Amino acid sequence: MLNDEQFNHLAKLYMDMVFRLAFNYTKSRSEADDITQDVLIKLYRADKVFDSEAHIKHWLIRVTINECKKAFLSPWKRTEPIEEYASTLSFPSPEHSELFYAVMELPQKYRVPIFLHYYEDYSCEEISKLLKIPNATVRTRLRRGREILKSNLQEADSHV
Repeated sequence: MLNDEQFNHLAKLYMDMVFRLAFNYTKSRSEADDITQDVLIKLYRADKVFDSEAHIKHWLIRVTINECKKAFLSPWKRTEPIEEYASTLSFPSPEHSELFYAVMELPQKYRVPIFLHYYEDYSCEEISKLLKIPNATVRTRLRRGREILKSNLQEADSHV
């Protein structure tokens, strides 16, 4: 069981990652906030011994994914325009903003592996374990997601 100081340190360290993952799943800022809060409460109440920081991060991602899946079962699932959340972000360049919108337009099955691989630096094997899908499926989803992104971004460039 974590003491208050350990929990505060871990909450500060991983809260943004949990939120970003939840947001990538739900595309709703308020839903992602609720899921982040639920995950951190579960961490606080966890009667578990963690071996390392990597073990804690893996556990948090797994719990976040499970909470996101539960949220999709709810008849009160909320959706919000992506622009509301994007307006709170600062992008280093217009290309980064364009990429954010393109990634968020991907279907969830491609968006989440791309987020975990490119933003959280997980390998295909690790993503496979986190999402409980075969390694080959992760690689396929990453490839197809990249192809869709490439196509969508080239279409956007041709319209400019």
